[in-house]
Amino acid sequence: MRQRALLPLIGLLALALPACGGDDDDTADATSSTSPTSPTSPTTPTTPTGPMTSTGPTASAASDLAVVAGQPLPPARCEANRAAGTITYLSGFDFAATASIVEVVIAEEAGYFDELCLDVELQPSFSTANYPLIASGEAQFASGGSFSEVLNYAAANDADLVAAAVEGRSAIDGLILHPGTAATLEDLAGTTIGVKGALPTSVKAMLASAGLGEGVDYETVLLDGFDPLAHWALDGIVGFPGYKSNEPGQLERAGIAFDLFDPTAYDIPGSFGVLYTTQEFIDEHPTAAQDFLRASMRGLADAVADPAGAAATAIALVEAGGNPSFLSAEGETFRWSTDAAILEAQGGAPMGVPELDGLQAEVDAYADVGLFGDAGAPDLTAAVDVELISAVYDDAGEVVWPGN
Repeated sequence: MRQRALLPLIGLLALALPACGGDDDDTADATSSTSPTSPTSPTTPTTPTGPMTSTGPTASAASDLAVVAGQPLPPARCEANRAAGTITYLSGFDFAATASIVEVVIAEEAGYFDELCLDVELQPSFSTANYPLIASGEAQFASGGSFSEVLNYAAANDADLVAAAVEGRSAIDGLILHPGTAATLEDLAGTTIGVKGALPTSVKAMLASAGLGEGVDYETVLLDGFDPLAHWALDGIVGFPGYKSNEPGQLERAGIAFDLFDPTAYDIPGSFGVLYTTQEFIDEHPTAAQDFLRASMRGLADAVADPAGAAATAIALVEAGGNPSFLSAEGETFRWSTDAAILEAQGGAPMGVPELDGLQAEVDAYADVGLFGDAGAPDLTAAVDVELISAVYDDAGEVVWPGN
């Protein structure tokens, strides 16, 4: 397994979005207000036809480069993939067992990238530190907290970031409260909520749906650190937001009862588990970009089929890197079991294929609570590519994989 040491975050975070570290808050304000200028727009899903380019593959190129299930990878495609050089992937929260991380870990461990002639290097990082590195070409693929997080950075910094896979089609955050604090959202009027960096936009939108505005109807206060057990003991707050795949598990293992308000139950849209790159990389190396997704989606299918095994593989890699975020086997098993159950239950297009209607609903809802500032909802079409990943699946929704 090729990987480098954890990124030095001093300096990087000055360039990245000013969001909380860790895996709990997936939104942040960006640093300027310009609009994205990527020249391409997504197209509708197709069956596998070879590499995607801005003008589409020629018939001869498609024939020479097309991946056919059970047949050897075409030599020309292998050569094109090798020409991309080392593809550096940046994780979103160390090598935690979560969507947009675990599938890349599994694909690397299983040798799927090698089978497609790809040289992939995995590097542990944090989602908000990744954006300037991908935008500058220092790395080629990364994990993002949500589609809105990717779009927010791209729009505010005139970066050609492209969401190439969106795995979770709902908000992953929830609002965790002391039992009996509130029977309804309206009961949270006049309360104070603890936050790690900022209130997640999905939770903010959920509260707004009940007519509650931050700083007007309720207050937020910054919490120190990321330990939910320590936060639970604090006076003066009714609770705090967290990932449904993380903090609830920690509280349950400690025997602590709590109430959870889930934005999904209030029809608040969202997303999680995003793999993104740049339009420049897609244009320059279309087969490598597509086959990175092909290997990752095969890894995702493996991880969903065996959640416990996938979590064990992830935590082993975390521990091999010194475990600077103090992750645990129990925590990662809970995290990926939760994510995997959500992915299996959501239906729709094959896993990872972006669904534009849902993403538009997310962007509109989050614009209403101020995520994108005074500019409002940006155009999402240049920031998502549906065709690239759609073409790695066959009509039955199975990953098209070559063979000898």
